[in-house]
Amino acid sequence: MKILVLTPRLNLSGVPLAQIRLSKALKKYGHNVKLIAGIQDKSINDSHLSGVNVEIIKKNKVRNMLFFLVKKIRSEKPDLIFTAEDHLTVITLIAILITRSRAKLSGSSRVGADDLEAYGGKLFSQYWKSNFLKIIFKLVAWRADALTCVAKDMVPHYKKIFKNQKHTFAYNIIVDEESIARSNEAVNHKWIDKKNDALIVAAGRLDKEKGFKDLINAIWEVTKTRCVKLILIGDGPEKENLQLQINELGLKDSIDLVGFQSNPLKFFAHSDVFVLSSYAEGLPNVLVESMMCGCTPVATNCVTGPREVLQDGEYGYLVSLKNPKEMSKAIIAAIDNPISHQNLSIAIKPFETKNVLNRHFELLELEERV
Repeated sequence: MKILVLTPRLNLSGVPLAQIRLSKALKKYGHNVKLIAGIQDKSINDSHLSGVNVEIIKKNKVRNMLFFLVKKIRSEKPDLIFTAEDHLTVITLIAILITRSRAKLSGSSRVGADDLEAYGGKLFSQYWKSNFLKIIFKLVAWRADALTCVAKDMVPHYKKIFKNQKHTFAYNIIVDEESIARSNEAVNHKWIDKKNDALIVAAGRLDKEKGFKDLINAIWEVTKTRCVKLILIGDGPEKENLQLQINELGLKDSIDLVGFQSNPLKFFAHSDVFVLSSYAEGLPNVLVESMMCGCTPVATNCVTGPREVLQDGEYGYLVSLKNPKEMSKAIIAAIDNPISHQNLSIAIKPFETKNVLNRHFELLELEERV
């Protein structure tokens, strides 16, 4: 099949990486695939895009992609189009209607439950842009062959906003051969080179919603009775505040902010416990990646995401939001009673390439299977 995979931007965040993995997987199984993005961030390099036919159209706003997509659909005549994020799905559906294309379309929704309230108000409210998008979405959604959410728990929230629509779930590809290979790359860090204490790792943008302040407080509680180290991967606006908190708690020898890392998986592979301290998630890819690398997971029980991945705590430790003491107890439990690699491998199966592709083909009513 001739397939277009669309994303508003290319960078090292969850949505673009998911679309890159999808493009590579579809190509691997013999399809003619082109990945189209509005813009490309400097953080993405050739190694991330190896083997992918990429076209960057240099449009930093999704609405400006419409006329390009009309031309592209007319010239390429794709059999299948995958989009990610609601605003791009709407623009692509409009392009399909303009061109009268027969291409099947699968649109992936990524808005978390906490942010869906923006769809719920009146047109002329503070959320007027989101509500205008909602109105247009409802008008063109009939043309989509599949509308998916990246987590099962997101579906009821979408159905509440978009009544009578066909939203269901389809996971991202997270576990693939390339990710496994990246987890085996060499890593240079003093606590890994000479590992004496239990090693904990966390990763994400350093902003308030990721709850790293709670994690640092939890580590302070843990160090009262255990010798542990925390490697915190990521960069963002809260970096200085987090470092100040670390200094004030006397944790400079226990917590290392290592900044942005293009390959966090190699750190996961040498760690004992991964902690997700977020206040809100859709479906956290990084949680699944850590489990793939053998980490026992500790995660906050957000409205969507971690509970689904950990299957109500069967494959990891779930804790309440904004509760460092509970988190510290779970970290100690994870160190003392780790989840076996066999059970971790069972938990991540739904995110493996073949299972995800077959789910998409099933929803699109295609006979294709891998």
